[in-house]
Amino acid sequence: MELLQTILSMIVTLGILVAFHEYGHFQVARWCGVKVLRFSIGFGTPLFRWYDKQGTEFVIAALPLGGYVKMVDEREGDVAETDKPYAFNRQSVQKRIAIVAAGPLANFILAIAAFWLVFVSGVTGLAPVVGNVVPDSVAERAGIEVGHEIVAVDGVETPSWQAVSLQLMHRLGETGTISFVSKHPENSASFETQTYLNEWLKGEEEPDLLRGIGLEPYRPVLLPVVGELSANGPAENAGLQRGDLVLSADGIAMDDWQTWVSYVRARPAEIIDIQVDRDGMLLNMQIQPELATDENGNQFGRVGMGLQPPTWPESMLRKQHYGPIGALVAAADRTWELSVFTLGSIKKMISGLISPKNLSGPITIAKVAGDSARSGVEAYLSFLALLSVSLGVLNLLPVPVLDGGHLLFYSIEWIKGSPVSDRIQQFAYQFGIVIVLSLMIFAFYNDIVRL
Repeated sequence: MELLQTILSMIVTLGILVAFHEYGHFQVARWCGVKVLRFSIGFGTPLFRWYDKQGTEFVIAALPLGGYVKMVDEREGDVAETDKPYAFNRQSVQKRIAIVAAGPLANFILAIAAFWLVFVSGVTGLAPVVGNVVPDSVAERAGIEVGHEIVAVDGVETPSWQAVSLQLMHRLGETGTISFVSKHPENSASFETQTYLNEWLKGEEEPDLLRGIGLEPYRPVLLPVVGELSANGPAENAGLQRGDLVLSADGIAMDDWQTWVSYVRARPAEIIDIQVDRDGMLLNMQIQPELATDENGNQFGRVGMGLQPPTWPESMLRKQHYGPIGALVAAADRTWELSVFTLGSIKKMISGLISPKNLSGPITIAKVAGDSARSGVEAYLSFLALLSVSLGVLNLLPVPVLDGGHLLFYSIEWIKGSPVSDRIQQFAYQFGIVIVLSLMIFAFYNDIVRL
């Protein structure tokens, strides 16, 4: 069932992204007087098709990994005399630029709209309060201590751990000074500290940003409270119920969840005497962990009991509320910030500061789309916006066969007053196809390796 949801999430996500991108081309082409023959979401065999009053064929095809808008164009075949005034190639260079640029622009508009929905509904994040500082780390050298709340990184406010991570992402692979503004838990006074980065996490595969800087977020103590029970599992058969707190096992205090898990795992098939707090009443029980084996053949005990998530104190939550206009400004700012970050990441990947193994393909997209969909509307909309920004930026790169490549040729034509020669364009398109296919294959390879 989870696999099916993941696949459906990917199809829906890619369908939305492609539909917006191609609709941008389609609508501006119509406004510019170009006749559109086909609007396709996906490639290959059409699953559904219909026509509008102007004769445009709309298609949903079998392979949901892209789409296209087919316009009347004399370069692609014979065109009836009556249609020639409406051919793409006969339009002014300014109109052609507008039509090509409209696809990426639509993706940025989609990102702003998705972020707007997130911001206007209110954003809640965890306060960036430090739970631990790794010795001899960047954070320790910056003077950050346990209990400090990080107020800003490099001059940008960080109301949540997500904001801290976003700022740290900008510094991947870099050398130079990084600044932090922190405050003590006892008062509201803040102070700024600085330290030095030296090719920070350069070339790391799937870098852990917080761990890489030497920070571990504060987390409330995870008590061994029963949250879930496996049907007919040892815990249920022993009489445990949701909400029960395991106080001790064989007379040893179980102060946190990990202590309880470690105790159970070390005692497969052994009978354990436990004491449980159930709504203030102390109960004595016996539980016998079942014998289980991991993928390496190691045996361990398990009781079929899941953790009840802790309740975060209100003081640890940072809630941001925006009005419609404020949300629009915040959404536009976030879209711009992610666009700049995406371009910077591409530059760093080319220069070797970021490992190319971080490049992801459709399998990773499917997994993250499924996970974000299960995490709620806010997480899914944020992921959709991030993908939309990435698609918009990537399509604007000056690589032939991408929108950016077409824009480059049309811009040259606009400046010099005549088109780039067919021979140069043909060579460039072949080169672009090789680049794009190579990147797609490499991204797919990275997906397989991660699996």
